[in-house]
Amino acid sequence: MNKQNLLVLLLIFSNHAFTQHSRFSIPDSLKHKSYGYLDDRIYELRRDSSKAAVYLFTYINKAKNEKNWKELVNGYHNLLHESPDKLRPVYADSMIYAARKSNDDALIGSAYLSKGIVFYGRKDQEKAMDNYLIANSYISKTDDAYQKHKVKYQIALTKLYIGFYEEAISLLRECVDYYKDRSTRPYLNSLHTLGLCYNKNGNFGLCTETNTLGINECRRLDNLEMIPYFMHSQGINEFFLKNYSKSIKDIESSLEAVKENRDFANESIGNFYIGKSYWALDRKAKAAAYFQIVDRIFKEKNYLRPDLRQSFELLINYYRQKKDLASQLYYVEQLLKADTLLVETNRYIVGKIHKQYDTRELLQEKENLQRQSEDLKEKLEREKNYDLISVIVFLFMLIIITVLTYRYYRNRRLYKKRFEEYITKLEQNKNKPKNNVQKLPASDINSGTAALILKQLEKFEKENKFLERDWKQGSLAAYFNSNSNYLAGIIKQYRGKSFSEYINGLRIDYIIALLENEKKYRSYSNDALAQEAGFSSTQRFANAFLAKMGMPAVYFVEQMKKKN
Repeated sequence: MNKQNLLVLLLIFSNHAFTQHSRFSIPDSLKHKSYGYLDDRIYELRRDSSKAAVYLFTYINKAKNEKNWKELVNGYHNLLHESPDKLRPVYADSMIYAARKSNDDALIGSAYLSKGIVFYGRKDQEKAMDNYLIANSYISKTDDAYQKHKVKYQIALTKLYIGFYEEAISLLRECVDYYKDRSTRPYLNSLHTLGLCYNKNGNFGLCTETNTLGINECRRLDNLEMIPYFMHSQGINEFFLKNYSKSIKDIESSLEAVKENRDFANESIGNFYIGKSYWALDRKAKAAAYFQIVDRIFKEKNYLRPDLRQSFELLINYYRQKKDLASQLYYVEQLLKADTLLVETNRYIVGKIHKQYDTRELLQEKENLQRQSEDLKEKLEREKNYDLISVIVFLFMLIIITVLTYRYYRNRRLYKKRFEEYITKLEQNKNKPKNNVQKLPASDINSGTAALILKQLEKFEKENKFLERDWKQGSLAAYFNSNSNYLAGIIKQYRGKSFSEYINGLRIDYIIALLENEKKYRSYSNDALAQEAGFSSTQRFANAFLAKMGMPAVYFVEQMKKKN
């Protein structure tokens, strides 16, 4: 649909719809038409704005008059997709207003999700995530699996942007499995984004496998419009595999379709990696031209992903070597603007970016360059300042390295002492007879109940049921057909631990026994050991192991290997 023509019609409609004295009138020929009929006509005429607008506004007014909130949400949703970018947040808010009138959690969640997607399209990641989380709070109360996975997909996109790749991968795998036999485009979108995450996480082999699968699935499902995006992803992956010529070829083959879709974000990303490939091939003049496209999109769309920041660093270096002070100063200023944007839009990831220039150094360089353009005689004085800064930075780094080295060896000594204490205790326990008689101390809980729960706990421990994932106090109490508070009290009184300490302790003891008795487990990664023990994440396993043993799991395994 012609967006400029539709903008005029939308403004006219808004004037009619929201004034007291005049409003849009449904044509007589459409007064008794069904929503299905109107929806079909809107779809058929989506490329003819003047004709489609009548059906769009009829749909909305019909729903308003009938107070049919669900259809009103659908009407605004259609209008949102056909409207110019600047009006989309307005219609997203109208969707939310209508959805709230319905008191339908699924409909309200869907409306907030649409608003989040609008902000994601505008690359406003923070507002997008805010709306996704609100959407999830409503949709999670429903049985709508499709909407639940749609929320997961959008949150995964934002997690990819802010650098939480493992979390994004976990969500996207769920989306791929769910959508595979249900919905073609969400399935292919999930596959494509999963490949991007694998690349960002350094798993270039899995990225290639995913892109190849995606292209094959596009052909199988007769959805060829996604192929350029898998080629774009693979081109970026080839750069990291140091296949620079192949990277350039793959990305360039995808850019025409990307531009046709007005996808300025992927256009910018593609040009950045073409530029990086040319830079790696020592064709820096060619590379600079592609980095300048990144700058153009930054100026026009205010879009810059954190990794694209390097475009400005490389352009500064390029023009410094060419002694082009004006261009050098311009890109220093652009880099300062880029850092301001990144700080404002993404507080999570800016601190993780490797920067050759921090803001203070950039401001200093900008000032120096301005002075240099006025008077070249100040060059020597500036170089002295640079030397001083270099010495200060070197001394600062030396102090940091010294402190970190001291802490490393101090921790190693502490871990060694704890491991030796553990081995000594282990040897002593081998010679002690086991006492299986458990004395029941005084308790507020009925002794019969306590004895029954203890018996169930012993069976639970003996059968290694604790290895199953996602045990919570309530679910274990239900499994025992007991009261949750009774269970917590028994565990605290007879095991001397909170519920989470109890479960984590059993799992860690299980892993320690495997490491002691079966050599193959000493070659397992933390991730594999976490899965073996039933932990929901590697980090939780690592934290639980450190809390119980007073040393990291990696160190414990290392010492077990040496011991044996």
